[in-house]
Amino acid sequence: MKNHPVATRALRRSFLRAAAGAATAALFTVAVLPAALAQTPPMPKSPVTLNIVDVAGNLALTQDAIDVYVKKHPEWVSKVTYTKAPAPELPGKLKAMQGAGRSDIDLVLTGTDFLAAGIEQGVLMKVLPDNAAKFPNLMTNYQPPAAKMQELAHDYGVAVVFMPAGPLLEYNPDKVKQVPTTPAELLAWCKANPNRLIYARPANSGPGRTFIMGLPYILGDKNPKDPVNGWEKTWAYLKELNSCIEYYPTGTGAVMKELGEGSRDMTITMTGWDINPRVLGIVPKNFKVAPFKGMTWVNDAHYMTIPKGVAPEKVAAVLDLMAYLLTPEAQAYTYDKGYFYPGPAVKNVPLSMAPKESQDAIKEYGRPEYEGWLAQFPHTQSLEPKAQVEAFRIWDQQVGAQKTK
Repeated sequence: MKNHPVATRALRRSFLRAAAGAATAALFTVAVLPAALAQTPPMPKSPVTLNIVDVAGNLALTQDAIDVYVKKHPEWVSKVTYTKAPAPELPGKLKAMQGAGRSDIDLVLTGTDFLAAGIEQGVLMKVLPDNAAKFPNLMTNYQPPAAKMQELAHDYGVAVVFMPAGPLLEYNPDKVKQVPTTPAELLAWCKANPNRLIYARPANSGPGRTFIMGLPYILGDKNPKDPVNGWEKTWAYLKELNSCIEYYPTGTGAVMKELGEGSRDMTITMTGWDINPRVLGIVPKNFKVAPFKGMTWVNDAHYMTIPKGVAPEKVAAVLDLMAYLLTPEAQAYTYDKGYFYPGPAVKNVPLSMAPKESQDAIKEYGRPEYEGWLAQFPHTQSLEPKAQVEAFRIWDQQVGAQKTK
C-alpha cells in the first residue's frame, strides 16, 4: 500500500537490533538443523536472487525485516526483487508459468484470498509438515487466534501477521450524525443517502471480505461457515444494499481515497485500515469507527506461500527467510503504522519492541476503545479456503457483477 523511505528503514533496523537482539534467542529459536534431519533442501552453495510477490500490502509490514535478513545472509541471498499484484490475477499467472516449466516467483505474501484460490487451483507447494524442523513449536509460538488462522492454511502457507479485523463502520462525523449500529440501520442510511456508502470487491479487499463474512453472524444466518447453503439472509441483504451503492472499487486503497476526499461518507473497515490511512493523511484524523451490535470479529492474517516449481536451493533460502520473519526481532516491524493492527502473529512481541515511529503512530492514531470491543465481542477465523472462493464467486455473480471497476 505504501513504500517507506530507505532512511526510515535504516533507522528501524538499527533500533530493532538494539532493542530486540538480546531477547530474540530466548523468545523464539529458529532451528538450524542438518539438512538430513530437517528434511529441507540444503542451503544454496552460492547466493540466489529471491523474487517476492505481494498481493496483500504485506510488504508494508515485512519488507524492512526481509532487508535485514538479506544483509545478515549475503552468503545465501544476493538480492530480493519486490513486485505487487492484485490477488485475483496471480493464480492464473502461476498456472501459466508452471505449465510452461517456469518459476519466476519464489515467495508470495498473501491474505486469505490468494491463499484460498492458490490451494484450490493447485499452484502452491505444501510447506508443512516436511519442513516443520524449520519452524519449531510453530503453533505454540503463535498467539492463540493466530494459531487458529494458521489452521486455515492447510500446510500450504505459514501465517506471518495477524489482525482481529472487523467488520467495523468508518464514517465522516461531520456528515453522519446518527451512526448505524445494525445492518438494517446501515441499509436505511444507505437508501436515505444514495452513493455515499462504499466498499470494495471482497475478492481483493480485506474489509470487503470481512464484511460479507461477518454479516451471517450479525443477521443470524443458519450457517455462517457455508456461503452456498447457509447465507440466505446475507445474500438477500447484500443485494438490497447494492441498490444504493454506486460501484465497487477493486481494492481498499481506492475506497479510502474516496472517503478521505469526501466523495463518500461511510465505508466498511477493519482495525488496520482504520488506523493506517489516518496516519498517512489519506483519511482525516477525526474520522470515527463504530462496531455493529452483537457482532463477531472475523479475524484475518497474512501468509507466506511458495509456488510449485521453485528450485530446491531457492526453496531452502525462502524457508530460512520465512523462519526469520517469525522471530520477535522481525515481528516487531509488523506494527508498522497500524496497517495490520496490531500485526505480530507470535507471542511476546510488545509494542515497546517496535520502532519508535511505529510506537508514536499507534499511540497517536490508535483507538483506546478497540481493547474493549475486542474483549466484548466473540472472535472467529475467516472462512475455509474453498468456502471463501465460493463466497467470492457468488458475490461477483449476484451482487457486484455490473458495478465492479
